[in-house]
Order: sequence, then structure tokens, then C-alpha cells
Amino acid sequence: MARRALKLASLTAATSGIYLYGNKFLDPNDFGIVRVGRAIATVHLRSAERLRELCCANRGTFIKVGQHLGALDYLLPEEYTRTLKVLHSQAPQSTRQEIEQVIREDLGKEIKELFLSFEDTPLGAASLAQVHKAVLQDGRTVAVKIQHPKVQAQSSKDILLMEVLLLVVKQIFPDFEFMWLVEEAKKNLPLELDFLNEGRNAEKVAHMLKNFDFLKVPRIYWELSTRRVLLMEFMEGGQVNDKAYMEKNGINVNEISRNLGKLYSEMIFVNGFVHCDPHPGNVLVKKCPASGKAHIILLDHGLYQVLSDSFRMDYCRLWQALIKADMKRVQKYSRRLGAGDLYPLFACMLTARSWESVNRGIDRSPVSAREDVEIRSNAAAYLPQITQLLNNVPRQMLLLLKTNDLLRGIEAALHTRASASSFLNMSRCCIRAVSTYQRSKSHSLYRRAQISLGEALSLWQINLYELFLWLKGSQLGNWVIALLSRMHHSTY
Repeated sequence: MARRALKLASLTAATSGIYLYGNKFLDPNDFGIVRVGRAIATVHLRSAERLRELCCANRGTFIKVGQHLGALDYLLPEEYTRTLKVLHSQAPQSTRQEIEQVIREDLGKEIKELFLSFEDTPLGAASLAQVHKAVLQDGRTVAVKIQHPKVQAQSSKDILLMEVLLLVVKQIFPDFEFMWLVEEAKKNLPLELDFLNEGRNAEKVAHMLKNFDFLKVPRIYWELSTRRVLLMEFMEGGQVNDKAYMEKNGINVNEISRNLGKLYSEMIFVNGFVHCDPHPGNVLVKKCPASGKAHIILLDHGLYQVLSDSFRMDYCRLWQALIKADMKRVQKYSRRLGAGDLYPLFACMLTARSWESVNRGIDRSPVSAREDVEIRSNAAAYLPQITQLLNNVPRQMLLLLKTNDLLRGIEAALHTRASASSFLNMSRCCIRAVSTYQRSKSHSLYRRAQISLGEALSLWQINLYELFLWLKGSQLGNWVIALLSRMHHSTY
């Protein structure tokens, strides 16, 4: 409760400060609440910086958990999320000697025997590994992902330590319910530490999404890959949230945002095999010189969530209900996903919209600055309910919430958040997924044909609506509307 009061005080103080600053007759520094608000924000910032320093000092598992916390925009104060997001791109690095040791132990050769050249400075360093650019003896340019040498040995001890720390914190702050973080780390970390598993995931998703010609997944070189060393085709590009890079290279920002939405809708709703770490360092964009098409390059395939059919169908139907603003079905499928009486809060967390916007229809109006402030204030006010939800929903939901937040962060950076086209693509994937599932459960030829007809009709309606939106926003559409308007007036 002390933590909740602290957040509410921070928000009240910040709001008061903005109002008083606009009044030239008042000095905001004369008001205690302003000074208290500033002090509380500073306490949050100092605590967040100390937490980041702890993660960097302990490395490995601690950085992984810090990255997860940095994605919880709907739950933690901004000082924490902004400070911990740095861990995505500025994790500590292993030394050259440590890298040589891992390669020698796993591949049985020295770096100079395997590569014509090997860049000492890594392309990027993450919580569990770092990536170096190198050239093989046959001239192929590759990316070499090498695990930090002590991560394997320390991971189990780190998880136990975090579990003890969280239990202690819970005794002090009963509202603090983060044990699910430890449970998820226990389950996912062994998979992420096995780079052969990551290679298999990369090949699986590349095959699964081969119809998307804009998606590029690096090829795996299995002959030089082990559990701690992964050799991949070298691919480069700008980070997906770098709007300036896209404008400089003639890449259409709206097209990238739309294709990223297609990609994740297909993974979540249709395939149930979801890349769960789409932070900007793992999603690159590049314009192909030959075709002129913009490619999305998906990296780091260590963390995937496999969705059960029953969960995936409930999730599909929930999103269909959210897009249609069908509150009865929103309540029904939210409850089936573990939200219980907190289904309004659950809907707001999924969509990052206010309850008013959810009721009105999340595709009806863009997110406003006022609504963003309202969402953050509600996150502070409903901390116990949010933590209760996170403990009650299926474990599959936790990584999806993190994925949603990371994707929204990209949309916010590109100023393409919550466009109508993204909801239309989601609707298409939901319709296809539900129809495919229903056909698989039906033994009647007539029933399967009926399902297919209904699917075709629903997809046709979406295409027609998309055409209407395009006409409405195009010069041709404006001309047609003006012509019809004149014809209408001339008849009277």
C-alpha cells in the first residue's frame, strides 16, 4: 500500500506542477506538494538506477529479468521502465579472452583457425550472450553468437537468489506479487541457454512464415554451432524504431508497422508459435537494393511461446470481441482466460486503452496524450489488482503481454499506433484461425463447407471495408464522394 500511495502522490504532484507552472502569479516551488512530487520522482529514479546497476553487476539472469521489468509499462513507474529499457542495448560485455575460451571449449579450435577475420567489438551484447561479425575461411560473412562463459553455472543460483529476494520484499509490501517472474525464468532460461534450440526455432519460424516475402530470418550454420555458440548468416539493417533511418533510406514507416503487425498476428492467432522478444535490437529493417522492397529481419530466436489450441481460440475470440466492442463476449472470454471480475482491467491491459475507449471501440479513435496519462494513473491506482491478474492468468499470457508492450513501443516510436489497418489484419488472422480450428473438429463435409463459406464471406467484408477506408483517404475517393454529393443535391 505504501508503494501505491507513493505512485498516486507522484502523479498528483506532477499534475499540480503542470497547472501551477502555467499561472504566472504563482511560483510552483512555493508549494510543498510540488517539491514532494519532485522528490518522489527522484527516489524512483535513484531506485531504478540502483536496480539497473545491480543487474549489470550480476549480469546473466539478472539482466534478463531487468529487461522483462523494463517492458512492464502498464505496471511500473516510468522512471523504472525508462531506466531498465537501457538493458536491451547496453548489457555488459565479455572480454576477448572469455570469448576465446568458450569457442575453444565448444568448437575445439582457436578463433584464427576458424575465421579469416573476427571483429573484437561485438555488434551487440545481451543478457546471456554477445554477437560478433566474422568471416569464415571460405569467405562467408557470419554473425557469431557466443554465450557469456559463467551464465550456465550461475543461472540456477541467480534464480534461487531472486526467489528469496522477492519473498522478502513481499513480506514488506504485500501488494508486491512478482513470483511469476521467477517461475517464468525457471521455465524459459534453460531453453534460452541452449543455442541449438534457438537455431531450431529460427528454422521453424522461417518455414512457418515463408509466405511473407518481406520477412528475413538468418540461416543457421549447423556445422559450427553448439549449445553455447551459434553461427548465422550475417544480416544488417536499422532498428525498427529508428524512424530517421527509415526516412533516410526511403523505407515506408507505415508499411513496416503494417507488416510487423501481420507477422505477429500470424504467429499469435494462426500458428500459436510466438517470438517473444521483439525489442528494437532484435527487429531490423533494410531496403533491398535489387527489388526496392523493405525487409524485416527477425533476430534472437531463443524465447518463443507455444500457445495451446484452447488458449489460442479464446484469445482469438477475445480480440474479435474487443475490435467489435462486444462487451458481453469481452467479459466471457476474459473470464475464460482467468481475469474473473477484473475483466475490464484485463481488457485495458491488453489494448493499452482506457475502459471508455474499449467500450466505444478501440479502432474508432487514436490514442490521445490524455488517455496515455489516464492509463498510467490507473496502473498506479490498481497495482494490487494488476498483480492479482498477472498471478491468475495462464502462464502463456505473461509473455504475450510483454510482447504486446514491446510492439506498442515500436508503434509509438514510429507514430503508427493503433491504425485501422492493424486491426483489420488482426481480424483476418482471427477469422482464419477460428475457421481452421472449427474445420479440424468437424467430421461433416457439409459443416466444413459451411464454415469455409462463412470464412470467405467474413474476409470479403473486411476487404470491402478496407477498400472503403482507402477510398475515403485517397484523392480518388474524395473526388467520388464529392461527385455523389453533387448528384444527391441536384435531385432536390
